[in-house]
Amino acid sequence: MDPDTPEILLEEAKKAFKDTFKADAEVAVCAPGRVNLIGEHTDYNDGYVLPMALPLVTIAVGRKNGRNDIQIKTLAENVDQPTMTSFPVPSVTEPLVKGDLKWANYVKGVIANFKGEVPGFDAMFISSVPVGGGLSSSASLEVATYTLLEALTATATNHSSTEKALACQKAEHDFAGVPCGIMDQTIVTVGRESHAVLIDCRTNGLMWVPITDHNLVFVITNSNVRHELSSGEYAVRRDQCERAAALLKIPSLRDGTLGHLENLKVRDGIEDVLYRRARHVIGEIARTYQAATILKDSNDAKTFGQLMFLSHQSLKDDYEVSCSELDQLVEIARSVDGVLGSRMTGGGFGGCTVTLVTKGAVNDLIEKIKTNYNGNPTFYIAKPSQGARILQL
Repeated sequence: MDPDTPEILLEEAKKAFKDTFKADAEVAVCAPGRVNLIGEHTDYNDGYVLPMALPLVTIAVGRKNGRNDIQIKTLAENVDQPTMTSFPVPSVTEPLVKGDLKWANYVKGVIANFKGEVPGFDAMFISSVPVGGGLSSSASLEVATYTLLEALTATATNHSSTEKALACQKAEHDFAGVPCGIMDQTIVTVGRESHAVLIDCRTNGLMWVPITDHNLVFVITNSNVRHELSSGEYAVRRDQCERAAALLKIPSLRDGTLGHLENLKVRDGIEDVLYRRARHVIGEIARTYQAATILKDSNDAKTFGQLMFLSHQSLKDDYEVSCSELDQLVEIARSVDGVLGSRMTGGGFGGCTVTLVTKGAVNDLIEKIKTNYNGNPTFYIAKPSQGARILQL
């Protein structure tokens, strides 16, 4: 329930770096995972999302090697083998290209999109962010890589948070082949303690939302299942949203209303699956803005929690990206006194739920899930944490 702290991870990374590269690391950086509190599958529809950075982190340590090559190694578990690889420093005539090693492609993609000259370097990565759990281990790795390059080249002040997030997003598009929105890379870059952030995915505008009730925490429950169905469904949902927006004659579903959608259904008809996809996205964008506003203006955690439950129901019924394991976790949470809200988080088809709960009910929640859930869950207790940063060695 309590993963290794950043301090412990840093010591492990430093030791492994010295054992592997026979020298001490010169720089160290950290980038968190994230959990999205509400606003799922809205980012690629120009909508709102409300994530927070987690205490779970990816740490990278490194040093310039004085050569024209880059060597990287990961200590992360559950990644494809081998865990170490090397490649030439990219140039205009020989740019980086993606390879067969999936985890390394995230690093290579960031190097290819870094806004500055990249030196030869050696680097070691270690992470407490679970891979495939919906807590954005990929964006954590990407932003850690970018921050490491900033530290190695002393250029951290040269890049805005938006430039950094966009470069990491492009890395995921081009080198991992995932057409993700901008949410993950943004919150991993700009996260702030005791705050979630409402991100406008159309303008990249940010609104900080304080979460300061010391009696409340978020419990993240990893279902530890991942259905293979997820691999192609993201692109399918994105295409369905674009088709629905075209039928509504609007640039994106951000510009639609539920009234607009109902009028289309009555007037011209719309395929049921497109109708339900659009109903989720339009409703979720409105729920997310409402959730952020009530937290910011009135600290109304009870209403916020109800919106979380409504979000999950919509993801289950209209967007069809939940699964029986996630549904079971949410229903168990709903039955526990002290739970205000619960929902799946991330792309779906497995991964995690996030539950808003009073501190006094945390143990009851965990025990009830352990007793009733048909699987082997993992738990993380989290509050909003700091985003990417350079660490002192």
